Amino acid sequence: MPRSTLTGSRIRDRRTAKGLKQADLAREVGISPSYLNLIEHNRRRIGGKLLIDLSRVLEVEASQLTEGTEAALLNRMRQAAADTPKAAAEDDRSDEFAGRFPGWAGLVAAQHDRIAQLERTVETLTDRLTHDPFLSTSLYDVVSSVTSIRSTSSILAGEEELDAEWQGRFLQNLDNDSRRLAESSQALVAYLDGVGDAQGGASSPQEELEAYLLRNGFHLEALEQGTATPQDLVADAGLISEPAQILALAYFTRYQNDAACLPMAQVAALWSEMRDPAAMAQSTGTDIATVLRRIATLPDADPETRVGLVACDASGTLTFRKESPGFSIPKFGAACPLWPLYQALTRPMTPIEAVVEQASRTAPLFRCYAIAQPQQPTRFGAPVVIEATMLILPLEGSHQVMPKVEPQLIGSSCRICPRDGCSARREPSILADGF
Repeated sequence: MPRSTLTGSRIRDRRTAKGLKQADLAREVGISPSYLNLIEHNRRRIGGKLLIDLSRVLEVEASQLTEGTEAALLNRMRQAAADTPKAAAEDDRSDEFAGRFPGWAGLVAAQHDRIAQLERTVETLTDRLTHDPFLSTSLYDVVSSVTSIRSTSSILAGEEELDAEWQGRFLQNLDNDSRRLAESSQALVAYLDGVGDAQGGASSPQEELEAYLLRNGFHLEALEQGTATPQDLVADAGLISEPAQILALAYFTRYQNDAACLPMAQVAALWSEMRDPAAMAQSTGTDIATVLRRIATLPDADPETRVGLVACDASGTLTFRKESPGFSIPKFGAACPLWPLYQALTRPMTPIEAVVEQASRTAPLFRCYAIAQPQQPTRFGAPVVIEATMLILPLEGSHQVMPKVEPQLIGSSCRICPRDGCSARREPSILADGF
């Protein structure tokens, strides 16, 4: 039976056959030996220029190193084994198992994917249940109504005789509290039904606005072309709550101003040429935060490599979220303090670039650009308001240059981050097994 191998395994076999050391090959293609080690153990997918450079040094066609369908299945199986080290799976026999029992191999891979999906669900729901203000208010209403009903019932059921007038008042209170309890319970059940898929309905004005932006790909063509005003978009957005409309007007106004400073065609051309937000800001005479926001509004050709963007104020509260696949952003509560976003707050006006690896089953790599800048004051004597902005670029599946340094390890939030021994941990993780 032919022995299937993965791209990383083929690279390792070819390197060994040529008598090359791992450090020598890594130096030839311009990456770190530790990153090459991850590739050779099939922990990193490669493509583009790096694959071509490796095939050149190894004197083999790039097509001979690439993965096939069976190899992709093996990669998922080995990833499942790596994520469950206590199982002590025989990694060196995974290809034999997949060849003899492809159905069972597919089941193992599918269950691994399902576990990863459920972990994301737990992450989102835990975050929501812990910090969601709507949920807290609803539960308080339910408990308050139950307490009031019990108190009134105990008086009515007591031994003391009540005259008709007072008895009528207590009965009326009991009826009112019962109605309030029914309404609060129904609203709570409807809300929990809405968040059961871990995506949930919009429970806050910010989520309501972000849901609208997500439906439009965070790209507002009417404001790009000047065919509508921010007020027009607010009227047409279908936002239910007044606070969401106020947030939308502020966001649309800033978007319009950013588009006037940096037209989309100019942003696309400069980003394609430079791939450097600081250089783009210098060449256009704009600030870096504006450049980061404009890059995040470029139309996404591939949703799997979507550029992300987050912003926070000086308190660390996230005020804007555009998710990038694989980069977990909490909807409520505090995020990981190791994010470059928060590092930027400690050094205002200093651009920060970092390659990060977020704790997850797949451990994808991202390149982040962050900066903290003071907002324009509304009047003399007004306090300085700092806002930090971070652009998130997925490295895998894009034409970003692979890092030559070890990535910085970060998390999402402490409650669902499995990394042990982190100096920035605020509370224990609810995930028992680390990575």
